[in-house]
Amino acid sequence: MSEVLRVGNCSGFYGDRLSAMREMLEGGPLDVLTGDYLAELTMLILGKDTMKDPSLGYARTFVRQAEDCLGLALERGVKIVANAGGLNPAGLADRLREVATGLGVDAKVAHVEGDDLRPLGLWEGALTANAYLGGFGIARALEQGADVVVTGRVTDASLVVGSAIARFGWSPKDHDRLAGAVVAGHVLECGTQATGGNFSGFRSLPHDGKPLGFPLAEIGADGSFVVTKHPGTGGAVTVDTVTAQLVYEIQSTRYLGPDVTTHLDSILLEQQDTDRVAVSGVVGSPPPARLKVCVNELGGFRNTAEFVLTGLEIEAKADWVREQLTPQLTAATVSWTRTALPPADADTEEGASCLLRCTVMDASPDPVGKAFTGPAIELALASYPGFTMTAPPSAPTPYGVYRPEYVDRGQVTHTVVHADGTRETVADPTDFSEPDPVEGLRPSPYPAPADLLNRRMPLGTFVHARSGDKGGDANLGLWVTHDGSDKYDARVTWLTKLITPKKVRELVPEAADLEIEVYVLPNLGAVNVLIRGLLGQGVAASTRFDPQAKGLGEWVRSRPVHIQEALL
Repeated sequence: MSEVLRVGNCSGFYGDRLSAMREMLEGGPLDVLTGDYLAELTMLILGKDTMKDPSLGYARTFVRQAEDCLGLALERGVKIVANAGGLNPAGLADRLREVATGLGVDAKVAHVEGDDLRPLGLWEGALTANAYLGGFGIARALEQGADVVVTGRVTDASLVVGSAIARFGWSPKDHDRLAGAVVAGHVLECGTQATGGNFSGFRSLPHDGKPLGFPLAEIGADGSFVVTKHPGTGGAVTVDTVTAQLVYEIQSTRYLGPDVTTHLDSILLEQQDTDRVAVSGVVGSPPPARLKVCVNELGGFRNTAEFVLTGLEIEAKADWVREQLTPQLTAATVSWTRTALPPADADTEEGASCLLRCTVMDASPDPVGKAFTGPAIELALASYPGFTMTAPPSAPTPYGVYRPEYVDRGQVTHTVVHADGTRETVADPTDFSEPDPVEGLRPSPYPAPADLLNRRMPLGTFVHARSGDKGGDANLGLWVTHDGSDKYDARVTWLTKLITPKKVRELVPEAADLEIEVYVLPNLGAVNVLIRGLLGQGVAASTRFDPQAKGLGEWVRSRPVHIQEALL
């Protein structure tokens, strides 16, 4: 048995590159290939699928990949572990057995269930209610000889954690080792985001026309690991690309999981070689006593119209169409937003234009259907000069509302259904940490920067960013670039002093009245910012231009700040 477990990833979301599974299997040696298909929004999408057909509820693209690659994986001895089961892991497991039969191969398929809490009736009207399970169920399935393990809503990192438990025989009390595997899983879970995707330093990447390679981790028995990728694939693995993923969609310095609490401020990174970043020093402690639950509900219906405003008197045009349309609208929520004003002398018509967006939401489809689109279209010859829209009127679409909840572990039965049909209940850990995840961890205050600032430049001059969503909250990670400068330590000190809740409100005026938490991750040269409520009720219900805060980091990097001359 190898002392290193080689775990690759072939999916970061439901809709990722279909060819990635074959690329990873053919690109080099692997022991386990994982795929992450679930997110809060994905659970809502799968929930809508089951409303149409109860036999669905899983990621159908995974079936297509299995049809193409299952035989190859078995031939190469690579285990496949994926959370593609969504709301119906048993149904997916049955479908995979049909695929195996059709291919003429003998694949032992197991699945993990118990995360679906809808039968308990704890949240009336919930479309989905799934507890985040850990990796020990996956481990048991692999230990019993499964070739393929599919799950419902385990944590994204659990795919890697379970694989490592099975290889190294870790116990629930091996907190540091488990935490190391959690970090490995967190780096891999979003696929090519660890090899240069969505990376603010993208200009430093090789631009050779190759698609970005998916990452893999070489994990040791002590939980340390190396992040790398198959030779010849696109992108790069550097301390900065790995840091970008480490600060993505986290909250405090404590990453609370069902198997272990991971201390993110303990992580040490080292560029070991080209496309090889060593990760060590990860500290873990007992997990929280309760499990987090992803609850999605149908919130109602929505619709949007975009008006194009061109040339002179933009603000007056916008005011007039709002005055004309608003009194005719009956939807419970009406939201107006406008893009930036165009320059005074644009050399294209598009450059001389901006967009005025009206979004309406209601519990019923009627107020956001023809009752909305009809009055908007009727203004075509009766409103501002140059009236036009970006698209014809559309039908109302349903939207969902996500919220996190928590349950006692005793209400969840973490279950493995092995390839031979036998069922096994996975025991919970016996040691737990405080505080409970409902309370969370609060940031420590940091002093404001010294008054030795004399140049006003974009924050992104030497600071990278990665941002995303945590339900209705926005996560913003900022860290100092590793560009070989001898000013790195001084820049980190400057950044950790600069980024306070007050400063974040200056950089993000939309957050002026919101709760903001700032956490320092000194080993990563980073700060993590949590902006509570910036995204309203989450991506599916948000009326923001960027409902998942994907571009928030790049906007903040563009904002000017005062930087000491000595840091440049």
